[in-house]
Amino acid sequence: MFRLRPVLRCTPLSRRYATASGPHALVFLEHREGAIDSGSLSALAAAQQLGGQVTGLVVGSPEQVKGVLEKAKKLKGVSNVLHSASEQYSHALPETISPLFEKLLGENSPYTHVVSAHSSSAKSILPRAAARLDLPAISDITSLEHDASSNATTFTRPIYAGNAIATVKAPSSLRVKFFTVRSTAFKAAAEDQSTEAEAQAIDPVEVADPPTQHVRTDLTKSDRPDLGSASRVVSGGRALKDAETFKSTLEPLADVLGAAIGASRAAVDAGYADNSLQVGQTGKVVAPELYMAIGISGAIQHLAGMKDSKLIVAINKDPEAPIFQVADVGLVADLYDAVPELVQKLK
Repeated sequence: MFRLRPVLRCTPLSRRYATASGPHALVFLEHREGAIDSGSLSALAAAQQLGGQVTGLVVGSPEQVKGVLEKAKKLKGVSNVLHSASEQYSHALPETISPLFEKLLGENSPYTHVVSAHSSSAKSILPRAAARLDLPAISDITSLEHDASSNATTFTRPIYAGNAIATVKAPSSLRVKFFTVRSTAFKAAAEDQSTEAEAQAIDPVEVADPPTQHVRTDLTKSDRPDLGSASRVVSGGRALKDAETFKSTLEPLADVLGAAIGASRAAVDAGYADNSLQVGQTGKVVAPELYMAIGISGAIQHLAGMKDSKLIVAINKDPEAPIFQVADVGLVADLYDAVPELVQKLK
């Protein structure tokens, strides 16, 4: 692995906004069904590493905001929570929410950093808001370091499917630094029932005739743990032949382990599993305590989504499969013999 050091250059206009005060991060708190997303809790943990004040931002419909606000006020390390309610915010569309960020980040804004999880929604909203303010955005960071003396912030982020790490420095001359956080790289922030952050309502910025509208949301219902936050994951690849074999082979193992089920891109493309289960560069990035790769060869795109797992177990009949190069435990065997036997042993 090698490191690249791209230089983040700013425009002369942005130099006028260099700040002498400490960092003040605005964290976009995403939520679903009254619960704050785990990715946003990781983004909050990253914001706390800046060493300054942290403000949360909750947006949604009036009913959504009411259900989430009390939870946001109890988050450890949050000094205050901004909330803005509008029916236009009921679905997080970049075209309707980015004007609110523009309002909050005007020339007299106290915020030096804007932070969110690297989620499907936020990675559309933050870059749009940054572009409208003529500022850059840094995506999918895995670590950060803030220099209090210079007010510069240095980030690392994976590139080339995780085969290289780019080190990016955002200088103090950028009045606001936008970045999204890889949730598996930071431990989620916890609640603190002993404290309660101050809440402040912000008038929404209504967008007349928005250019896009939400049509529908299709969610896969499952009694299993969520793939993105599960502590154990069992994934299958193309070697599982078809959808029925995929299900009958992996589900008993996932049940006995209490694990989520994942899939390689090859398995998803072949129709064995829903695309919501895809793990990899173009799917979900996971880092569970245990990751079991069943019949997965280990293409570089798949490794990019799971190689940070704490314990990787691979079962493959090909001893030369690339997955064994990253596996902590490898079994060269026919999965149709090994998996049922493993299930029986675990029972």
